[in-house]
Amino acid sequence: MAYFTKDYLDFFIELAPENNKEWFDVNRKRYESSVKKPFAAFVQHMISRFEKYDARYKELDAAACIFRINRDIRFAKDKSPYKLFCSAVIAPNGKKSDSVHGIYFECGPEALRVYGGIYEADKEAVLSVREGIAENLAVFKKLRTNPEFTEVYGEIRGEKNKILPAELKEAAAKEELIFNKQWYFMAEFPAEEILSYNLDALLERCYLAGKPLENFFNQFIQRS
Repeated sequence: MAYFTKDYLDFFIELAPENNKEWFDVNRKRYESSVKKPFAAFVQHMISRFEKYDARYKELDAAACIFRINRDIRFAKDKSPYKLFCSAVIAPNGKKSDSVHGIYFECGPEALRVYGGIYEADKEAVLSVREGIAENLAVFKKLRTNPEFTEVYGEIRGEKNKILPAELKEAAAKEELIFNKQWYFMAEFPAEEILSYNLDALLERCYLAGKPLENFFNQFIQRS
């Protein structure tokens, strides 16, 4: 089945040049029926699909995973109050998860974007991951070059440090990603995929393609 109608995308297209509370209030019922409710139902559907891979999803509610459409404009130059997409993170503790389980995705008229891996980590966690990679170079290389991972995500991305602890330099000469302080991956698909009957299968494929690497990282970041 298709989970969204064309009006889901049209709502954001029309919101873009009229990104203000007045326009949103006039179109609030449309937002509820064409955007908010279908997105919540879809997130809950994906949670149920992921249950077969991880029992921790069984008690998870979509509301715990979905981000607000309101932008945080306190320190932003752009004072537009609303995001131009819906987004959610499906992880065992939803938005409260601070580890690397599950996937984050955004559904908007520009694209469908899916993310996994480590985007934010404290210094202690970064060092633990670097040491884990250094001690498991062959395993890590096999995971990041796995054909399914590279077909879906391409590569691991992230900002790097120029300087490493001396004990990691030898391993870093063999594996450049040890310099990273982020290890995330991203896939982008045409917005039309949001209207597809196969949207759930596509996101499940993304989840499974990233899961082996996330399991690898979680050996070294044991948090919720």
